[in-house]
Amino acid sequence: MKDLGELKYFLGLEVLRSKEGILVNQRKYALELIESTGLSGARPVASPLEQNIKLTSTEFDRGVRHDNMNCTEDSEVEDKTVFQRLIGRLIYLTHTRPDITFAVHHLSQFMQSPKKTHFEAALRIVRYVKNSPGQGVFLKARNDGKITAYCDSDWASCPISRRSVTGYCIKIGESLISWKSKKQTTVARSSAEAEYRSMAMTTSEIVWLKGLLKDLGNESEEPVTVFCDSKAALQIAANSVFHERTKHIEIDCHFVREKIQKGIIRTDYIPSAEQLADIMTKALGVQQHKYLMNKLGIKDVFKPPT
Repeated sequence: MKDLGELKYFLGLEVLRSKEGILVNQRKYALELIESTGLSGARPVASPLEQNIKLTSTEFDRGVRHDNMNCTEDSEVEDKTVFQRLIGRLIYLTHTRPDITFAVHHLSQFMQSPKKTHFEAALRIVRYVKNSPGQGVFLKARNDGKITAYCDSDWASCPISRRSVTGYCIKIGESLISWKSKKQTTVARSSAEAEYRSMAMTTSEIVWLKGLLKDLGNESEEPVTVFCDSKAALQIAANSVFHERTKHIEIDCHFVREKIQKGIIRTDYIPSAEQLADIMTKALGVQQHKYLMNKLGIKDVFKPPT
């Protein structure tokens, strides 16, 4: 074995250290991605996706055209491997770029039959990355060790399957350590159900993280606060009586309530405007997108201050 000193660069991840903390970014990888896509001279954009954009598959469009003959056709790309390769490279970039996680997740479901609009949306993400290629996750040197989690969902957001999107962010102190954007496996019959499934997935991640921290000798007996912007979901978690709305999500209810009773988590309400996980569930406006990025601790030390 050879001691190479402090970690500086590993598998495309660049680690920058200072007294304030550690910044993990993929600047070199991002610049290579921009150059390989031929967008070095392209105009940067301020958000990864247009606000509230809803992309559809070719199969869905065929059904729409069958019902509506006036619907314009969006043709498939000639070489789908170009799109697939680009999405694959963007997926690797999400290791340090939570701000593009939802956009990449949204486009990755069209890998089999990508359309021109899908490819244009993927190129928009690259143009967004060009705006701040050195952006990364900042891990502060000092924190109180307290774990906080934010969970959210976008109910029935997929126009094809009507499944909801789950998103969560988990922080230790002020530092973001875990995040995810994922389409739910079943169709939720209400927004409260979608939010509660999101809470269950977040709770599962918290249980794993607490086990990992225990192995690292950093165990905390304090319950993890899970912030949710759905009062209905919070009421379901607090109320032990099953009723008509919750009988088909019984397993999730038992799982979350068990962790609350054991003191592993506790739930709390947060307004939608302050919900950090919102960036993982939908395409936001430029101002809200920038606000949540700042709250998550995403920084670019290479960009001069404005």
